[in-house]
Amino acid sequence: MIKHRGFPGRLTGTDFQYVIRRASKAGPTKIIKRERYRDRKAMDRAADAGFLAALWHHFGEEPFERGNLDAGRISWLFGREVVAAEDPFDPESYEALLRVDRKRAEAAFPEIFAPDAPPVSDDDWDDDDEGDD
Repeated sequence: MIKHRGFPGRLTGTDFQYVIRRASKAGPTKIIKRERYRDRKAMDRAADAGFLAALWHHFGEEPFERGNLDAGRISWLFGREVVAAEDPFDPESYEALLRVDRKRAEAAFPEIFAPDAPPVSDDDWDDDDEGDD
């Protein structure tokens, strides 16, 4: 399992994790498309936006390997802003390739792509995974 160095560990000040520390002995958690309802809590929406911003900052539109990215967090965006970058796609593989669909991501989270959006810096991340292997 590839570890995405420099990727934030979680949304700052919360328990919303973005990465996992180690591969599961039971195997990778399956990525599914989770339904996002309009009445989701503001913190849940902020976690989605923060994760998508981190993906965009780290990978842009280039395909990326799932690696140590949290399957639960990916699942909130999967099939919409984050899509499979390979066919066939194995949702239970750490090596699965994904990519950000900019058009759909920009429609759902325009604040991330706004010209006046503050630049994302690595200082914004709560990287609690430093030094873990």
